[in-house]
Amino acid sequence: MRHLLSINDLSASDAIGILDTATELARINDGQVKKLPTLRGRTIVNLFAEDSTRTRISFEAAAKRLSADVINFSAKGSSLSKGESLKDTAQTLQAMGADAVVIRHSASGAAQRLADLEWMSGSVINAGDGTHEHPSQALLDAFTIRKHLGKGASDLKGLRVAIVGDVLHSRVARSNVLLLSMLGADVVLVAPPTLLPVGVESWPATISYDFDSVIPNVDAIMMLRVQQERMSDLFFPNSREYSRYFGLNSERMSAMAKHAIVMHPGPMNRGLEIAADVADSARSVIVEQVTNGVNVRMAILYVLLAGGPLEVGSN
Repeated sequence: MRHLLSINDLSASDAIGILDTATELARINDGQVKKLPTLRGRTIVNLFAEDSTRTRISFEAAAKRLSADVINFSAKGSSLSKGESLKDTAQTLQAMGADAVVIRHSASGAAQRLADLEWMSGSVINAGDGTHEHPSQALLDAFTIRKHLGKGASDLKGLRVAIVGDVLHSRVARSNVLLLSMLGADVVLVAPPTLLPVGVESWPATISYDFDSVIPNVDAIMMLRVQQERMSDLFFPNSREYSRYFGLNSERMSAMAKHAIVMHPGPMNRGLEIAADVADSARSVIVEQVTNGVNVRMAILYVLLAGGPLEVGSN
């Protein structure tokens, strides 16, 4: 495995290998060992042509905990903002000796293009491309679900997950549907018809327009951010109307199964897709998702650059 561009790059055993590696790294990190020498001498470049807080910092922390050298490269203040092509930027990074590039880009397929055209010899990790995919986010979400609800199983068979909200503009939703279904979970997408993409019927998920009917029957509810910055048209009448039908508030949370958890990939629009008291409740694992993201991204770097999954019980 050289690149991580899409969940489709993974088999179920590949995904479980990454999740198991993340579990083992979390165990090591929780002990006295805060830094591993695994990637000493390697250079990881975070190439972010779109704004990001959690993903960029998470990958940076993950690389540093594996002793890699990290270069953060943002579009603002770089030659990309002056019109430099992605190819020229990639070749510049190649000349600097990058062993891996973590790329976030507004264009769907940018990471795939970077890898396919072999503008650089290192690994390419897709940290979000347009409205296409965000595979590392899906892996950390699956890790979180397995940790809370997996009951010791390596996969997610028998679990039911609702993904709610702006599916149309969400790369997180697409990657999660692919990964969660691959691992055996039943996924239901809940959204107004205007916020579902063309061809969604072919995704390995069921579709519902009635949030209230779904809530009691799922083990996890993943709320999606309403991505107003990507909306050029009117997709729903107003914020109040959207929140009334598709927002997760305390009343809806009370209808959830006792063991069910609340998730959100962040950043949140508090008061729109999720109420503040729900986001901060005991059922919420939103902050934990951020913590888990570091361990999962450590695992991704470990698998890609160190030659495979970490054996359980390793020190």
